[in-house]
Amino acid sequence: MDYRDSPAEAEFRTRLRAWLVENDPGLPASSTDDAYWERQAEWHTALYDAGFFGLSWPSRFGGHDLPTVFDVILDEELAAAGAPPRPSLGYLVQGISTHGSEAIQDRFLPGLISGKERWCQGFSEPDAGSDLAALRTRATRDGDDWVIDGHKIWTSYSDVADWCLLLARTDPDVPKHKGISAFAISMDQPRIEQRPLKMINGITKEFGQVTFDGARVPAANMIGEPGEGWRVAMTIVSHEREPGELGYVARYAKTVRSLERTLRENPDAYRADQREAVAWSFVQAEMLRLHVCRRLSERLDGIDHGPGGSIDKLLMTWVEQSVGAASLSVSGPGAATSTDDEALKIYLYARAQSVMGGTSQIQKNIIASRILGLPTA
Repeated sequence: MDYRDSPAEAEFRTRLRAWLVENDPGLPASSTDDAYWERQAEWHTALYDAGFFGLSWPSRFGGHDLPTVFDVILDEELAAAGAPPRPSLGYLVQGISTHGSEAIQDRFLPGLISGKERWCQGFSEPDAGSDLAALRTRATRDGDDWVIDGHKIWTSYSDVADWCLLLARTDPDVPKHKGISAFAISMDQPRIEQRPLKMINGITKEFGQVTFDGARVPAANMIGEPGEGWRVAMTIVSHEREPGELGYVARYAKTVRSLERTLRENPDAYRADQREAVAWSFVQAEMLRLHVCRRLSERLDGIDHGPGGSIDKLLMTWVEQSVGAASLSVSGPGAATSTDDEALKIYLYARAQSVMGGTSQIQKNIIASRILGLPTA
């Protein structure tokens, strides 16, 4: 694979670097401070207004119709500058563009891509565990509307979302995978209550839990046909698990570069095992970057990775947890006793990667059954 820039790519990279010098918001790591999540909308619109967001998405919806290699360049330069990664919306764009009608796409994709309308994802539920198909939120038809009752949890950005891509059971009398439908439901209505969830590292602005008590959604806002919610969900989670959709490489590289600077400033102050932990996290972050480059290059050739996203998800988990362990190692006991507990927060947040977006155990089962063809019983 040739990693050198074409003339157009080199021009884009130079222009982006110059813009970042003046516009990097200087946010803390996502895993350490609520300010990161509070300013996500601001960062999103700044990137979009400057022409650096939605690069590979259709121009009819506000994108730029560029090859996905430009997304790789964006992620690389954000990481090099220590800037926040691009907001993670690609999986929602893929879900709506793949399954939504033209009317649905025209209505929702421009606001989603531009950041003028913020979204959350209503999938996980308290009683469903890792079995998404066991969800209990129900939708009952009432004239031109569906009435929603249920409870969602681990709902990203629910406190600021204008819309929720919601899964609900519309037919309780068919097998559980076939009775689910997907909706775009407005969060601005009285019968929806959002409550923040405080994570173990103190973050309160990333996740929430949402209750629906007779909330209404127009039938025209269904994404796909009735009963096709599982297909919509699988499209979304397969893209959600791909690192190229999330800018994760930039997030990890930012922390690794900071650790590297710390060690280089006073190398004799750190033990061999601490230096080795940082070196290994550097190697893993670089491995993930090259993996993302390959994945996006394959997509240019029309390759659909399908369940291969589970491999990507495991790689992301391993890398984030290696970076978190290195951060904790470099800080030593001070990570737990000092008022500067950034390293501890990074480490604790990394543990959640084993669960969010589908547990590591579920990803291994998918790889075993759907990629390797191993028996399920």
